[in-house]
Amino acid sequence: MGTFRTFLFAPANHPRRTEKAFTLGADAVILDLEDACAVSEKVISRPLAVQAMQRPRNCLGYIRVNPMSTIYAYGDLVATVQPGVDGLILPKVENASQAQTADWLMTELERERGLTLGAIDLIPIIETAKGIANLGEILSNCPRIKRVAFGAGDFTLDLNLKWSRDETELLAYRNQVVLMSRAHDKEPPIDTVWVDLQDAEGFEASTNKIRDLGFQGKLCIHPDQIPVVNKAFTPTEAQVARATKIVEAFASAEAAGSSSIQLDGQFIDYPIVYAAQRIVAISQKLAAL
Repeated sequence: MGTFRTFLFAPANHPRRTEKAFTLGADAVILDLEDACAVSEKVISRPLAVQAMQRPRNCLGYIRVNPMSTIYAYGDLVATVQPGVDGLILPKVENASQAQTADWLMTELERERGLTLGAIDLIPIIETAKGIANLGEILSNCPRIKRVAFGAGDFTLDLNLKWSRDETELLAYRNQVVLMSRAHDKEPPIDTVWVDLQDAEGFEASTNKIRDLGFQGKLCIHPDQIPVVNKAFTPTEAQVARATKIVEAFASAEAAGSSSIQLDGQFIDYPIVYAAQRIVAISQKLAAL
């Protein structure tokens, strides 16, 4: 479907900002009907978001609808399951029934509107204690979900945590999201936004940290964040060259009957080869774009 390094938020009720968002180099743009959209603007912004998705663009297009617990969720889903929409972001998912209800309604709307069943992606944001506690159930009961996102703003509010610069308080919960995603055969998750736009150094450190924790990308709220995240999640030329060398050397050794070798003083066996193959695959996928 695409690469998922950078998701850039833009308010659905600002056509000029929406139009510009699609040109800034993000892998995906999220037009927001939730937090970035005032209550008085939510309903009238639905068709604006869909229209924006149906114009020519060079990246994926998502719409963040309102949580299933709100009076806006049903209308949001009915309005936004339309041709041209690549996926929906569903915030504050706390249990499997919320995800299943959204999935069921999306499927019926796809069928009614002649769309390919299951083609519109659904990404839940896990941002409460209940969401973390029920994550396994959420992931195992909704095939449409291929990956989830972690939302630290509402999560720290829910647990009364202080969201610190080094984000130590988030480590255990981030690890849980990565672990449960893998345990249920989902893609690596997407990490939370970084809200201190003046702290570019802290943002870069956070991005590198969550990459090493096993996330595949990050939610962004400002254009300046896009190149930082894209760089962090793009293998360097040196990494690709090393990975290619490992894959090729191991293939030759394996053909000769060996399943472990030494390469430039490093012991190479299957786990290291699989990691190298992943780097090569990511590089090829990005090059194809």
